[in-house]
Amino acid sequence: MNTTYQYRVRDSLGHLIEGQVEAAGADAAAQQLRRDGFVVLSVDERDDGGFFPRRVSKSEIVYVTSQLAVMVDTGITISAALGGIMSQESNPTLRRVLVDLKSAVEAGDDFSSALAKYPKLFDKTYIALVRASEATGKLGTMLDRIAGYLRKELDTRGRVRAAVAYPAVMLVVAIGVTIFLLTYVLPKFTPLFNRRGIQLPGTTVFMMKLSEVLTEYWPFWIAGAVALVAGFFFGKRTDEGKQLWDWCKINVPLSGSMLRKVIISRSIRTLGTMLASGVPVLDAIRLCADVAGNFFYERLWLQVLDQVTTGKQICEALTGNPLFPPMLVQMISTGEETGKLDVVLERVSGYYDQEVESSLKTVTAMLEPIMITVMGVVVGGIAMSLLLPIFSLSRTPG
Repeated sequence: MNTTYQYRVRDSLGHLIEGQVEAAGADAAAQQLRRDGFVVLSVDERDDGGFFPRRVSKSEIVYVTSQLAVMVDTGITISAALGGIMSQESNPTLRRVLVDLKSAVEAGDDFSSALAKYPKLFDKTYIALVRASEATGKLGTMLDRIAGYLRKELDTRGRVRAAVAYPAVMLVVAIGVTIFLLTYVLPKFTPLFNRRGIQLPGTTVFMMKLSEVLTEYWPFWIAGAVALVAGFFFGKRTDEGKQLWDWCKINVPLSGSMLRKVIISRSIRTLGTMLASGVPVLDAIRLCADVAGNFFYERLWLQVLDQVTTGKQICEALTGNPLFPPMLVQMISTGEETGKLDVVLERVSGYYDQEVESSLKTVTAMLEPIMITVMGVVVGGIAMSLLLPIFSLSRTPG
């Protein structure tokens, strides 16, 4: 019985081709491909996911980078290191990537050029740092630096997600409880109130009308919610929508200040790491714009790039900009004057990491009571709208 195998091959012109082939075994599949004139890179049994390959996480990239750093530092060639990691990798998608990287390096490509084929896994910062190390011959040290850089980014992102998870869950629960009370509980009391003919409080009348609108026109509410969500995600894809969303993220009360610190920390960490690794200043600033993740900070770094190109210092380009704290600009100025900008930036990025953590705790501590209060007011308001008429009924003679 034949098995389906996924293959990666290169044709006579060197083009990478991926596909599937049925054969009695992996060796038979490879032989068949070689007979067809291809250079076989990998032949693996098809994943259970079929055309939906397993995702490669950031933590897996960090782990592979750390392993490469250790192996290269001990004198193992990058090709042999990739082969060793590949043989133990359990993620089939990442294993195929490692196979292709190994084949490309053995074919004479630079490691940075091989990485550039997978921009979703290895971003511009990763590739630029590896390219800089290839010029200095310190790939092992650089890979260790990259792993540390990625680990800090992953840690910051995890803390931000953890901070917003609780308020998000509370919001979903509040909406769900409100809809349940209005569409299931309140309608069961409405006939009783109408039959007894008592004078209902204004809040109860409002809740009954809202309940009636929700229960009778629920298809329109669902369609409206779907349209709203679709419009939000579609709008974010447009330039105007992205700008508006990015503006809201850094200006919204409570979390806006925290997100600014996250963006600044990421930018200056990238700039410091780039400069310490020997990447040219202009390339480093351009990468800061790429990793900013916010339209306004990206535009700021591009403006800095233009001004530095004309001969200005980074601190001069940042002076007076409301997106950057004056204290940080002053520290950058000191680093440029002393010629130790990379050292200053790495220390400042550590300080901002602590600031981000402090801001996360503050925002979380403030959001929790706010969400609980809002949920209590909404649910309590609906409950009182039900209880007040019931109290009236208990005082009314049968």
